[in-house]
Amino acid sequence: MTEKILIIDDDESLRWVLQRTFEKLGHSVSTAVNGEEGLSLLNEGEYALAFVDIMMPDMSGLDLLRQAKKEDCIHTAFVVMTAQNTMKNAVEAMKCGAYDYITKPFDIKEVESIAAKALESGNLSRDVLKKKKSPKKRYEVGKELLGESPLMQKVYKTIGKVSQSDVTVLIQGESGTGKELIAKAIHHNSERVDRPFVAINAAAIPRDLLESELFGHEKGAFTGAIEKKLGKFELAEGGTLFLDEIGDMSPDLQMKLLRALQEREVDRVGGKTPIPIDVRVIAATNKSLSASVRDGLFREDLYYRLNVVNIKLPPLRKRKEDIPLLASCFLDRFSEELGRERHYITDEGMQLLVNYSWPGNVRELENSIRRMIVLAASPTILPADFPSNIREASGADKVSFDTMTLDEIMRIKLGPVIDAVDAENTTEIYSMVLAQVERPLLRLVLEKCRWNQVKAARVLGINRNTLKKKIDLLNICKTGK
Repeated sequence: MTEKILIIDDDESLRWVLQRTFEKLGHSVSTAVNGEEGLSLLNEGEYALAFVDIMMPDMSGLDLLRQAKKEDCIHTAFVVMTAQNTMKNAVEAMKCGAYDYITKPFDIKEVESIAAKALESGNLSRDVLKKKKSPKKRYEVGKELLGESPLMQKVYKTIGKVSQSDVTVLIQGESGTGKELIAKAIHHNSERVDRPFVAINAAAIPRDLLESELFGHEKGAFTGAIEKKLGKFELAEGGTLFLDEIGDMSPDLQMKLLRALQEREVDRVGGKTPIPIDVRVIAATNKSLSASVRDGLFREDLYYRLNVVNIKLPPLRKRKEDIPLLASCFLDRFSEELGRERHYITDEGMQLLVNYSWPGNVRELENSIRRMIVLAASPTILPADFPSNIREASGADKVSFDTMTLDEIMRIKLGPVIDAVDAENTTEIYSMVLAQVERPLLRLVLEKCRWNQVKAARVLGINRNTLKKKIDLLNICKTGK
């Protein structure tokens, strides 16, 4: 079926490639060199699909999307094109009503696939067509929630889509993957941003106190209730309530929670009158709730009530390409927080981080970086400064001789020596470093050979006279080092 497609990009070669691609597929294609021309074409005729560059000279692609939505281009599915693969672009594109977004350079087959899905879905963008005021503050993109991997890009897109509605969201992921950060990102990109974000961990509070924490209690409701207390639902009024580790909630509390979600009201412990609530609920768990339902540990009706939109957060071992970015950001943050000089991890050390499986996920990485900054002997963090579990798991304790030597050389204070060199002065840094490496090696071999110089020279692969000269030159003897 022939559809009308619009390409808006200031890159002539890219416009030509996309136009040729879609025309070969039988579609009618128009092109625009900037946002103003693109808006004009959108207003003149109905396009089923538009590809929009995010960076253009007169206006950004996101501004064009916002303007197009105001002008009721509701039948057009927009795909944003960007050279910057960031969470902010992904979230903002979805919030502005984009069907999808792709990163340059892209495979033409990927473009064809996205176009086919967008055209097939037709008016999918109607679902996100709510006129809204811009929130006064934004979630701190790039400081809290980090990652550029395809798996995280998928999460960001979902955040952008769900943030503008009040649907209940269930976030699933292993401990330490950042489930609360996802909940905060949804809240801070929603219309509830100026209202409270309240979090409660169902696994961290004793069961006999959790009901009071969630729903509040009246004075005298039980022993120790010396005054009225508002529950988390009431404290989150107008905002978002984040229920972490929901899978650990007892069956009786599950029933009360279900009623609160269905009736949008809560009963304080010891209270007589239901209290209306206006709260958006986001739940999270590190368990398989579907398995808990099968085992009779979690109410099926509550599961379906919570699982309107499901966000599955990948473990860090599934997105290893994000580890260098996360490590760099943690180095920036903790160096500043601890009042230290900015620390750096060697390339070999970074490879150890990437190779490690991270059972504790991002939280473990975060804590490991903080520990290394505190304990490292210098701003350059070497593999020897890593926690033993990372070194052992990655085989870092079986490093090469070159690596061990390099580690020791990097500990030598070379700065003053280098600064002292000018046109008239020279140093013997090569000989100095070579002697520091050569002396312990010769001593070790001599000791292993019980100071038999003939045998030691044979082991070292050098002439005995050469060995004798080095022993004298380096002052190597049996009684000292």
